[in-house]
Amino acid sequence: MNLSTLPTLTADPFFSIIILYWNNEQFIRKCLTSLLNQTWNDFEIIFVDNGSDHKLPYDINIEFPTLKITTHKLPENIGFAAGNNFGAEHASGKFLALLNADAFPQQNWLERVKSAIEKYPDSFFASKLVMADDPTRLDGIGDVYHFTGLVWRQNHNYIEKHVNLEECEVFSACGAAAIYPKIAFDEVNGFDTDFFSYVEDVDLGFRLRLIGYKCIFLPDAIVHHVGSGSTGIRSDFSVYYGQRNLVWTFFKNMPGILFWLLLPIHIFTNFLLVIFSLFRKQGKVTVKAKFDAIVNLPIYLRKRKKVQLSRNVSIIRILQSMDWSPVSPIMKILRDNNSKYI
Repeated sequence: MNLSTLPTLTADPFFSIIILYWNNEQFIRKCLTSLLNQTWNDFEIIFVDNGSDHKLPYDINIEFPTLKITTHKLPENIGFAAGNNFGAEHASGKFLALLNADAFPQQNWLERVKSAIEKYPDSFFASKLVMADDPTRLDGIGDVYHFTGLVWRQNHNYIEKHVNLEECEVFSACGAAAIYPKIAFDEVNGFDTDFFSYVEDVDLGFRLRLIGYKCIFLPDAIVHHVGSGSTGIRSDFSVYYGQRNLVWTFFKNMPGILFWLLLPIHIFTNFLLVIFSLFRKQGKVTVKAKFDAIVNLPIYLRKRKKVQLSRNVSIIRILQSMDWSPVSPIMKILRDNNSKYI
């Protein structure tokens, strides 16, 4: 074993990397190997088995003895949101680095993130995701929040050489490889566990923005991502949770007068989403998602009150972080037929 791979952990590591595992054992070795080779190694790994049906065929602590891995086995799948919250509760690092099991960081990922943390206080961070099966294409550089309430991964499926990438502010970080100050994550109570999966990272990013944090995209913090390694691309599962959670994210987080001005547009957009789903033969699951979202709106109006009471930034600052182009969703559909949310 190369001695350079041995961790130099402090009592309280700088990063706590949370890996949520659910029935995607084919990616675990590659994911952990990518962490073994990191140039910045002051980190711990919180490995959460989220009620998987498939047991790993090997012991990761024996397979990777030089990594500091704490494993937890949950009795059932409690969802991406609650699973990562569980991992965060057992983390001792100053920053939480969420990493999907089907995501493979380049060697200097954490080193680049550490440099950015020193440069940008009061921020959380989005990695540059590239497609694992085609590294010439981007998997995303963070999340877009459109004024209609639609969300998507920015620059998803773009050819990288055709995009001018530089450090910049984006709305929020994709949960496949996102970095949050633990103090901020705890302040907003982490992910909303009622979301279960999908759009929970946008919701978290929105709430962090409302209390004064901004999200920075880091073009040199590169992670190769398979994507939908557990749930499948545009499965009924992903459509249901994505469509339902769009509504909850808007109702809970959109601040002040923006809520009332944009509410008719949001309602009309959701009507169009239902119509559009009929052409994809997923009308039934989309209607159920919107129905369940509406039935539970009283809960989210109560959550809204708490979220808005904690807001300490101006509405203008939130307005500036959103996408206001009326043609953006159309361009997204035309450019990327694999969008999860539209």
